[in-house]
Amino acid sequence: MPLLCGRQINQLEAMKKIGVFYGSSTGTCEELAQQIADKMGVSKSDVYSADKLNADLVKEYDVLVLGTSTWGDGELQDDWYDGVKVLKSADLSSKSVALFGCGDSDSYGDTFCDGIGVLYEELKDSGCTFLGNKVGTDGYSFSSSIAVVDGAFAGLALDEVNESDKTAGRIDAWTAELKSKI
Repeated sequence: MPLLCGRQINQLEAMKKIGVFYGSSTGTCEELAQQIADKMGVSKSDVYSADKLNADLVKEYDVLVLGTSTWGDGELQDDWYDGVKVLKSADLSSKSVALFGCGDSDSYGDTFCDGIGVLYEELKDSGCTFLGNKVGTDGYSFSSSIAVVDGAFAGLALDEVNESDKTAGRIDAWTAELKSKI
């Protein structure tokens, strides 16, 4: 077994463990979660459906990347209702949280990616540190979203229905920003 020098040990100690959790009914958010995990260098074994979220998994990760699709009148995907309860009962004060979501800006332009906003509202007083939460709204076509906080999306908003040609670039830019802060 090779010996590690002090610098390599410090780099290993500094690496933060990242878990990606998604809520997906049609598979779109699941696919996006995997794309984000791949760009972040996160193993498939650290990518979970939100219905698997529990207190032990929250403790295991330093960084929680949380994704949801938006349903109905701007609601979270169903798997997140219990997941939010788990997160709100956990100590997130030492955790970093990054949010992403998908929506349909054409058919649901008045609730575009509201799921991101719901997660943000539920967790904003948890003591966590948000990462990737200043995503500009330029280049998006929508009329309203509670995911817009202080003039920017509180996470990465994606539209696979109408703007799938922009997804890869948006994921690249967002994950590069996340990696620079982790």
